[in-house]
Amino acid sequence: MTDLKIPRDREDDYAPEPIQARQQHIRSHTGSALEHTSSYSLDPGTLAGNVESFFGVAQVPMGVAGPLLVNGEHAQGEFLVPLATTEGTLVASYNRGMKLCREAGGVTTTILDDRMQRAPVFSFGSAREMRDFKDWLDAHFEQVAAAAEETTSSGKLVDIQTFSVAKMLYTRFNFTTGDAAGQNMTGKATFAACAWIKQNYPAELHFLLEGQFATDKKTSVVNMLHTRGKRVVAEITLPSALVEKHMNVSTEKLFNARMRGQLGSMMSVTNNNGLHSANGITAMFIATGQDVANVAESSALYGFSELLPNGDYYASVTLPSLIVATYGGGTGLATQRECLEMLGCYGAGGVRKLTEIIAATVMAGELSLGSAVVAEEWVQAHDDLGRNRG
Repeated sequence: MTDLKIPRDREDDYAPEPIQARQQHIRSHTGSALEHTSSYSLDPGTLAGNVESFFGVAQVPMGVAGPLLVNGEHAQGEFLVPLATTEGTLVASYNRGMKLCREAGGVTTTILDDRMQRAPVFSFGSAREMRDFKDWLDAHFEQVAAAAEETTSSGKLVDIQTFSVAKMLYTRFNFTTGDAAGQNMTGKATFAACAWIKQNYPAELHFLLEGQFATDKKTSVVNMLHTRGKRVVAEITLPSALVEKHMNVSTEKLFNARMRGQLGSMMSVTNNNGLHSANGITAMFIATGQDVANVAESSALYGFSELLPNGDYYASVTLPSLIVATYGGGTGLATQRECLEMLGCYGAGGVRKLTEIIAATVMAGELSLGSAVVAEEWVQAHDDLGRNRG
């Protein structure tokens, strides 16, 4: 039997020798030349904590869209937006939407909530024991919060939501996490809190650190209603003449299409009554070093539109669970840091600015694709620019 054990170095697995050993191991056993994946400009020594058994890189092409005009509380002015994607027409579509939004005066963005959670479940012998514990937990919140916050310099326990069923109490420990996304931070802090609870609660209890009620990296109604990450709104009012000029549709047709899409979204029971929020979010996540699996929650969207009495068009998107960071994770890696620096968002104090830029980007993309579908330009655009080319 062929030995496929991957070469590793217990002392320094990011040194040139173990990396080259893995590359040769892959070449020998697969026949792949690794001509491109083994070529990179980043320093492998910076990758500890980001990837194991490193052997190379995946190069994703990036395009730039903009300028995007944002009227936010943290992001103000025009931005050039990096989008990492292999989907033809994507950058062009977002660019078109950004042009429309800029001429209409820009996208207004507002962050409404900020929380990251871990969700322990506590188990008891009966429902009455569970009810007694809930009352005790409410009365001891300050001590629980103090125990949690001993593990972090930037995390703060905001509240503990409780949801009772049978003889179990499902909880959501909600934290603010500064400029980090915070999943690991909240896990460590919540475990410390639960340890304090178990030590100090005067009766028997059992807990699991995660009862799958935080729905980490999964779409869920609970996160859409109660927030995971940032809850942010992007909104704009578009003059009817401007929509017809740039999008070749009337605002009335755009609104009618929106109403039909609402019904289709309801029938399909989706997490999103928009069109393609995952496209822009994923492209920005890859470019800026976010945890791309968080697109599962982050792409959730509530879209709302109005056809105003004068024919103008009000549009908004609410992203209820946008999980982003400008510190920690992959944000400090070479290319990802450069993209965050393009946006003026790298490091401490940048996460709310990045949140607003992403929300405004999603708004531009929704308007562009929605108009293309109504104007029957969607398929032609993919024929001209995308992978439909035969």
